[in-house]
Amino acid sequence: MGIRVYNTFSGKKEEFRPVNEGKVKLYVCGVTVYDHCHIGHARSAIVFDVIYRYFMARGYEVVFVKNFTDIDDKIIRKSNSEGIPWKDVAEKYIVSFHEDMDALHVLRPTHEPKATEHIEDMIALVDNLINNGIAYKVNGDVYFSVENYKGYGELSGRTLDEMMAGARVEIDEKKRNPLDFVLWKSSKEGEPKWPAPFGDGRPGWHIECSAMSAKYLGLPFDIHGGGKDLVFPHHENERAQTESATGVKFANYWLHNGFVNIEKEKMSKSIGNILLIKDFIEEFHPEVLRLFFLSTHYRNPIDYNKKSIEDTNQALHRLYYTLERVAEMEKQLPVEPKPYGEAEELEKKYYEAMDDDFNTALALSYIFELSKMLNKMLDDDPTINAPFVLFTNRLFLSLANTLGLLHDNLTDFTSTEKIRHLNRVGLTPEKLDRMIAERAEARKNKDYKTGDQIRDVLARMGILLQDSPRGTEWRIKHITMKGEG
Repeated sequence: MGIRVYNTFSGKKEEFRPVNEGKVKLYVCGVTVYDHCHIGHARSAIVFDVIYRYFMARGYEVVFVKNFTDIDDKIIRKSNSEGIPWKDVAEKYIVSFHEDMDALHVLRPTHEPKATEHIEDMIALVDNLINNGIAYKVNGDVYFSVENYKGYGELSGRTLDEMMAGARVEIDEKKRNPLDFVLWKSSKEGEPKWPAPFGDGRPGWHIECSAMSAKYLGLPFDIHGGGKDLVFPHHENERAQTESATGVKFANYWLHNGFVNIEKEKMSKSIGNILLIKDFIEEFHPEVLRLFFLSTHYRNPIDYNKKSIEDTNQALHRLYYTLERVAEMEKQLPVEPKPYGEAEELEKKYYEAMDDDFNTALALSYIFELSKMLNKMLDDDPTINAPFVLFTNRLFLSLANTLGLLHDNLTDFTSTEKIRHLNRVGLTPEKLDRMIAERAEARKNKDYKTGDQIRDVLARMGILLQDSPRGTEWRIKHITMKGEG
C-alpha cells in the first residue's frame, strides 16, 4: 500500500494518486508579510516541510509552491504606521520570514512567488469571471457571486446558514449576497494600484492563490495545503473562483493542519499571547519547536505550554546525546557497519506510520526506540556491538533527518545549548567556572562535603559534572530513560 492522506474535501483518508506518476504538485498558502512570524505560522511551515521532505524521501519529484501575500490592507496600514513604503514593509518581513524558516530547518520551496509579480495573471482570471457572468462590477470593485457556483460550501462542508455565521462578512451594501467576496478592489487615495480593464485597483486576497497555483502547477494539481483556519472562507473561495473560471477541478487533495493554542487559550493579539518564532529561539533550540509540533498528529490541535516545551527540550537533548555517545565510540572503535534486524524492523514501522497520513507522532516513537537501542548496545558491550551500533545510528540519523531533526553539528549544538541553558538558569559561564574551581579545590583538600554540595547545587540547576583525567567537564543534565545512558 502506498501513501494515504486525509482529504478535507471527502472527510476521509484516501490513497494518494498523483496527477503525474512519480511527481507531486503541492501548493501551500504562505504568509501575509506585514509582521514577524509567530509559532502558529511555524506549525504550518513545519508540517508541510515534513510532507515535502517525506515525498522526496519516497522518491517523488516534488514541485512545491508557497506564496507571499505582499500587498494587502494590513501591509498598507503597517506602511502608514512605520512611515515606510509598502514595498519596503513587504521586503522587510520576507527577510524576517526566511530568517525564521532557516532557523527551523524549513526547506525553501521550489517556487516562492509574490502576489505583486502576478497581477496580470489575476486580472486575466477576474476578467474571465466577469465575462462568464460569475462576477459583477460595482463602483470599481469586482465581486464573485457565490450563487453562480453550485459547489460552494462543499469543501468546508457547511450549509449556507453556517457559512453566513462563520464568515467574517463585512457589511457592504454593494454585495448582492453577504457571502459574495471581492476579487478586485478599487484603491483609495494614496494606495497602490494597477491598471485593469474593469478599473484601476489591486487584487483581493483569494484571487492571488488561484492565479499562482495554476501558473506554476497547472490544473488540477495534487495537494493544496494550509491551516484549518483557511478552509473557510479562503480555500472555499479559491476553489469556487478557479473552477468557475476554468471549468477544471482545482486540487485533488486538501490537507489542513490543526490550531495552536497557548496554555489552552486561542492565540490572539487581543489577548496578547502571541509568541514570535524569534522569541522562542532566543530561549530554546529551534528543533525543540519542530519536535514539539511533530509529537502530535498534524491534523490535531496542540496546546503550547511551559511543561510540554521543557519536556520536549529534554527529549531533543537525549537524541543529540545518543549521537554524541556513538561519535565517541566511533573514534575508539572504527569498524564497518553491519545490518541489524531489530533496527530494520523499526525502520519499516517508521515508514508505515508516515505512509498513514504522515503520522509523525508514531514515527517519532520509533526514532526514540532506535535511540534507546543504541544506548543499550553501547552500555552492554560496545566492542562487540560497534558494527551494529554504526548501522543503527545511520538509520536513526536518516529517519530523524527526514523529519528535519538532528541537523546540527554536534559541537555547535552542544556549545549553543550550554549557553542557552546557563541563560535559562541565570548562571554566567564565569560563575560556573568559579564553582567548578571551588569544587576542585575542596576535593583537593579532601573537603568532600563542600565538593558534594557544589555538585548538588549545580545538579539542581540541570548541570551534570563529569570528572576525567582531563579535568572536570559539564553537560546539561537530561531526563534519563532506561537504556539511554
